Amino acid sequence: GLGAPWWASGASRAGTRTPSERSRGQARAGRGVPLAPGSGGRRRQRERSPGSGSTVPAPRLTVWFPRPCTPQQYSRLNSSSQTNSLKDLLQSKIDELERQVLSRVNTLEEGKGGPRNDTEERVKIETALTSLHQRISELEKGQKDNRPGDKFQLTFPLRTNYMYAKVKKSLPEMYAFTVCMWLKSSAAPGVGTPFSYAVPGQANELVLIEWGNNPMEILINDKVAKLPFVINDGKWHHICVTWTTRDGVWEAYQDGTQGGSGENLAPYHPIKPQGVLVLGQEQDTLGGGFDATQAFVGELAHFNIWDRKLTPGEVYNLATCSTKALSGNVIAWAESHIEIYGGATKWTFEACRQIN
Repeated sequence: GLGAPWWASGASRAGTRTPSERSRGQARAGRGVPLAPGSGGRRRQRERSPGSGSTVPAPRLTVWFPRPCTPQQYSRLNSSSQTNSLKDLLQSKIDELERQVLSRVNTLEEGKGGPRNDTEERVKIETALTSLHQRISELEKGQKDNRPGDKFQLTFPLRTNYMYAKVKKSLPEMYAFTVCMWLKSSAAPGVGTPFSYAVPGQANELVLIEWGNNPMEILINDKVAKLPFVINDGKWHHICVTWTTRDGVWEAYQDGTQGGSGENLAPYHPIKPQGVLVLGQEQDTLGGGFDATQAFVGELAHFNIWDRKLTPGEVYNLATCSTKALSGNVIAWAESHIEIYGGATKWTFEACRQIN
């Protein structure tokens, strides 16, 4: 919502004018024309050139102030819960910048600045405007990052040993975690492996799998807990698993409701860092060794990981697509984080709008 700075506009720089501008300047008398704040107006003063009786226009400082946001830009800002605080912050920054610019213009008008100081002042103004642009971009980026993940899904149509997706980012060492996702599958027997995380020396560091006629299981360092999920009905389901290394306590949520819990699942074993995170396949070796019988068949979206145990309320917000829903602070669902292989595809997906 800002106007173009003076250096990017068609306005003449200070001290450089067209013939028509010079004519108008010479025809005007008096101290000058008052500055119109926010409009790109300018002051002129007349001073005598050394050794002559003629007058010449003094160097001019041309300043462009930020324009108000357009209705479309304001609408985008207003769509976030942070709109009011963001708007107030930006307005205060703009007001502060305007006061600084006016103060510097007044100083120049009082004859305290020469051509050299004029250039220095313009550089300072340019720097301030650039800084303001950067702050606005950072704030807008921060708003975007706090929204739920990108609106896409992965589709694995066949049970193969070559169709999968890889998460570019690895996991840090974690003493607790929550992993959540949307799944849709009608595969039988077993939906396969929605995700697997392998580290050097341990292919089953963290795995979610439903294989054959067994119930869905979560594996941590080869230790197993059976989960109460029923998801192979061809409908979208939101699932979450939380875990802490202390006593190996875990909880399982389906569609926002806790359906099971337990303890002694790999107690006091932190999740190891620097591994490979794969969607759609179970790893028997680091980043490979796929078995078609364990492959996931179906659709997957909004795969997120946190390095803490989410509360029941936070899980419910995710399952109901609340505006308060969080994105993973370890792994967040974004197309830029995912690489697909072997024929897996990406499709548009908006949770809670097109499910079931």
